[in-house]
Amino acid sequence: MNTPDAPTAGTTATLSDAFDALAAALDGVLPAGEVHGLSDKDLLTATRAVEVLGRRVDALRAHCAGEILERSPNGLGAERLSARNGCRTPAELTARLPGVTEATAARRAALGQAVTVRGSLTGGLLPPKFPTVAAAVSAGDLGEDAARIIISTLSSVELRADPADWATAEAELVASAVGGFTADQTRVQATVWKIALDPDGVETDAEEAMRHRTLTRLGTRGGLVRYRMELMPEISGKLEQALAAVVSPKSKPVFLDGDHPSEGELDDRSSPQRRHDAFASLIDAAARSAQVASMGGAAPTVLVTVDQHDLVEGRGAGWMDGVEEPIPMASVTQFACAGGIQKLLMREGRILSLWAPERCFTAQQRRAIAARDKTCVIPGCRIPAGWCEYHHVIEHSRGGPTDTGNGAAVCWYHHQSIDTGGWAIRMHNGKPQVRAPGWIDPGGTWHDTGEEFRRPKLRE
Repeated sequence: MNTPDAPTAGTTATLSDAFDALAAALDGVLPAGEVHGLSDKDLLTATRAVEVLGRRVDALRAHCAGEILERSPNGLGAERLSARNGCRTPAELTARLPGVTEATAARRAALGQAVTVRGSLTGGLLPPKFPTVAAAVSAGDLGEDAARIIISTLSSVELRADPADWATAEAELVASAVGGFTADQTRVQATVWKIALDPDGVETDAEEAMRHRTLTRLGTRGGLVRYRMELMPEISGKLEQALAAVVSPKSKPVFLDGDHPSEGELDDRSSPQRRHDAFASLIDAAARSAQVASMGGAAPTVLVTVDQHDLVEGRGAGWMDGVEEPIPMASVTQFACAGGIQKLLMREGRILSLWAPERCFTAQQRRAIAARDKTCVIPGCRIPAGWCEYHHVIEHSRGGPTDTGNGAAVCWYHHQSIDTGGWAIRMHNGKPQVRAPGWIDPGGTWHDTGEEFRRPKLRE
């Protein structure tokens, strides 16, 4: 293990002076707050120069963290460098010095351990485990992200790969990364090398993945129910394909100003929010599928319980089976519109009466509405009608019938926001018509679904 003598006071002062001088030089040339004043060319030049400098700093960080790890082995007990400085682990010591998280410190230490010379049992020094990566990192040519990708990927096949081929893979990956590959491109290339080095490892990885596949409910936070999914690659691929058509930027509606096409941003949801909402529609579609497992002879049914007085008044909350958090009354109303209501009279915990379900669109009605509407009736929304909820255009409480002449396919998101998003729906000659929010169409024109909205041309 490398345990050199402690630096002299002169060496420590020299290091401190050098870094102080570098910081002063940077402040003198380009203070951080003045980047906005640079020309385009100077901005790109500065960005590249700062990245190169940052890589040199990252290399020193990794080497320092790796050396702290080398000097803090468990076998030394109280003599470990970390223990002598009042820290449980090397990561804690590394984290406390610059004030970073222990996770960041651990990542730096792992990188440093791979690119730093190592101590041997005889007291000598061993070369870095990844010499080509080490040289490129130290020179500031290879970024921290790409270096970690190369190291982690090649480490996973080290014991099963031919040493000469393994060294070739390291050299080629470093050359590609230094030559202009982004870290994401390096990840793809590293995966290709991994398969070439260990063709049988794909099957081993698949077996390992099969053992660790999970869909875990983590609990609630901030009104949201959190899950962690670790999916088999083929399942992830199916999910991504199912979501792709409805979260693609091309699915956003296009509005025209006169004869000049321009894209109108009508959907302020982020991409993760759009994926969530598409996933919600996918779950609805799966629950209605004839092939899905049944519960007691019926398709899986979400039971929401709410006091009738609260539902009529539009206040309070409902409760859903399996969910500890209360359900807002707006969501309860949405459930009632899309699903139906079954009245239950209870007193002191005893069931006195149970009425038949009301206002539920039948499977035949839903298929007919889906065939007519094809997608969510809100313009630009690509959610297939088969994934949608079925909205009573005239509310049942106001006498609206539960038939195809009063039903429209509306996706989960637009159904949830129908009262707040500004869109309006009505039935005309047995088919839905839609009116855009006032900021899109000040004239409030009703359009048959499927028509392209055109923004009125304003006077100059």
